[in-house]
Amino acid sequence: MHVQPALELVNVGADACLKIWSHGLPYPTVRWHFHPEYELHLITTTSGRSFVGDYIGRFEPDNLVLVGPNVPHNWLSDVPPDTVIAERCLVLQFTEAFAVSAMGLFPELAFLRRLLESAGRGLEFSTGTGTAVRPVMRSMLGTTGPRRIELFFALLSLIQDAPAPRPLAGLGYRATPDVYLSQPLNHVLAQIAANPASDFRETDLAALSGYSPSRFSKAFKRKTGTSFVRYLHGIRLNKACEMLIADDAHVADICFGVGFNNLSNFNRQFRSYRGMSPSEFRRRHRSGAAAAATASSSRSMSWS
Repeated sequence: MHVQPALELVNVGADACLKIWSHGLPYPTVRWHFHPEYELHLITTTSGRSFVGDYIGRFEPDNLVLVGPNVPHNWLSDVPPDTVIAERCLVLQFTEAFAVSAMGLFPELAFLRRLLESAGRGLEFSTGTGTAVRPVMRSMLGTTGPRRIELFFALLSLIQDAPAPRPLAGLGYRATPDVYLSQPLNHVLAQIAANPASDFRETDLAALSGYSPSRFSKAFKRKTGTSFVRYLHGIRLNKACEMLIADDAHVADICFGVGFNNLSNFNRQFRSYRGMSPSEFRRRHRSGAAAAATASSSRSMSWS
């Protein structure tokens, strides 16, 4: 694809070492994009064309691809416009720092080093491997805490035993994140990611990007799939979720700490985003984490 990729902000979170989620169609991140995190991408429904680095090919259900940091990628399903699909894929994302730490801590993960080094070209596993990891990734969706890590190691075991994956991008392909980030709108996205609580004004960011305000608004929506205001709210609400989980700060302090200047608006936006109040989100997350820890403890006792 000849257009420059968009920067995607993954936000693994301070309370986790990896992020797993699913999405259907339509969805804003179904576009040519990149991010600094590794991504294991499993197609669960639809077929179509895949784009990874300089590679263009076909995908079917159970297509499983590991994409390295900053490698542009996209999967375009062969479906009519405006088709609604509940789930198209499962996505597992983790940072390079986590991978390096895990390999340093567990010698049994030494096989990962070569795999991750090769992921700079994108690695496609066999359909059988995709079929095998699907139930594990799906189970990870509904878990937190130690159980999720347990499933992650089970997934790595399946990958270790699988047939060798095939590289997708050309032998000489190299991602160029500096070039991508120099693009005007990616520069804006990076600014938002680094300072989500700042008093960003669309006119100021338009000037930063070199666009007129009207062109900036259209270009921003084309790049991210959503409006500037909704995008900024999403970044701030993600940060709020992270803070709600991390400590016992008052909701009002978190509201102002992430950049909202009105508590009632923050509560309304949060409820729309998460389907519950900030206090309820904190309570549910902690009760869920406690239950996961108790279950993990019970399993450990049964093994001893």
